[in-house]
Amino acid sequence: MKDHNFEDVFTPEILSKLFPEDRTDKFFDALLGDAAEGTYDISLDFSGQNRDRLIFQFCLKQRPGKCLACHLTYGLPQVFSRHPVINIKGLFREIGELLREQVRCTDWRIGDTQEISGGFHTIPLFISLET
Repeated sequence: MKDHNFEDVFTPEILSKLFPEDRTDKFFDALLGDAAEGTYDISLDFSGQNRDRLIFQFCLKQRPGKCLACHLTYGLPQVFSRHPVINIKGLFREIGELLREQVRCTDWRIGDTQEISGGFHTIPLFISLET
């Protein structure tokens, strides 16, 4: 898998198509009934490759005047893994389609919330690959 340059595939433009900016408001509207109640914005970043898997991160960035730490982000991996707006299964399929000429995506797993700072948390998403 070392001969694949996935950084060229998962550009900021592609990542924003895979996980559009407006998905955050849709998520909070579904979860809380009002997008304005959301305490953070969600984006998707590509972190690289580790042996036979790709590593992405859901980045949770605190919104101005809100408290990210107060929003219980440690339970989010379970919520994200099954929430229809976050749609990890659909995201997994889209990533598989992007890579279908190079590798096959076989499985996905979401990791635990990582607190980078009080206003920035991440949740890793691992995609298993085979050639």
